[in-house]
Formats: sequence, structure tokens, C-alpha cells
Amino acid sequence: MCGTLLAGTTACGGDDKNTTADPSSSSTAERQKLAKTRFVANAGVAAGATYQWIVKPWKAGKFKKGADGRKFALVKAGLAGALTYNRLKAAKKNAEGDPTLSKAIAPLTTGIDALKDLPAKLRKGEGTDSVASSFDDIINKVKGAGKDAGAEVKDKVPSTSELTKGS
Repeated sequence: MCGTLLAGTTACGGDDKNTTADPSSSSTAERQKLAKTRFVANAGVAAGATYQWIVKPWKAGKFKKGADGRKFALVKAGLAGALTYNRLKAAKKNAEGDPTLSKAIAPLTTGIDALKDLPAKLRKGEGTDSVASSFDDIINKVKGAGKDAGAEVKDKVPSTSELTKGS
């Protein structure tokens, strides 16, 4: 009986053409929805990493010379900075798929690009106050732009393994 049921389902399956959806054939509304969703996800990881491993230790004084655990905090902040930059670049690209979001993020492009060299400065302990402040400022502007465009960003703190992988 089981064999009959299996044979029946195979016979009713129709042709063997691949029925997976082609992402390029999705409607404009679907692409825009996915753009906002991806933007929120990427910006959320960037915001979470920035807050957890850059802003919080900075405000706690962990980056000051002589602070307990300074080197470790700076290394984690450098990794978080690299992850943040990577995710903000991805979020910026995602925003291009939605006209409202694209307009909201466009003024922040220069600020996001300016973050590129800052993770190395964090790892070395150079100008940590201004570097941490730059990350905090850009994240807050990205979150504000997302909210104004109907794509509210919430912090999503990546795990330590995600931080070290940079994804």
C-alpha cells in the first residue's frame, strides 16, 4: 500500500521542471519588502555590535590607558568595528532596493565610508574617544533614517563567534 501511495504521488507530481522562484523575477513590491527586511537585519547587527563592543566599553572607560582588560576590549572593539562597517555597507546596498529608504540613507554614505579605517585605530588604541563617538553617531543616524523610512532598526548583538568571523 505504501508503494502505491508513493507511486501515486510521483505520478501526480507533473513535470520535473525546477519550480524554485527566481529572485530576479519577483515583483517590485517584493524586492522593496526584502530590501527593507535585509536593511533592518544588517543595520541591527551593526548597531548591536557597536553598542556592545564599542560604545558600552568606551563609556565604561575600558579604552583608557591603564584600564583593566584594555587590550582585550580594544581587540574586540576593532573586530566589532570591522563587522559594523561590513554590515553598514550591506545595509546601504539593501537600502538601494527601496526608494524611500534609499533617499533616507543617501546622506549617510560618506559617514559610513569614513568608518573604513577606524577599526584598525580601535585595535591600536588610537583616538578611541573620537573613533567610538564616530561609530555611535553613524549608527544613531542610520537607525533614525531607517525609522523615518518605515524600517525601524533594533540592536541585535552578534555572538562572539559571529564577531570573530565578521559575518
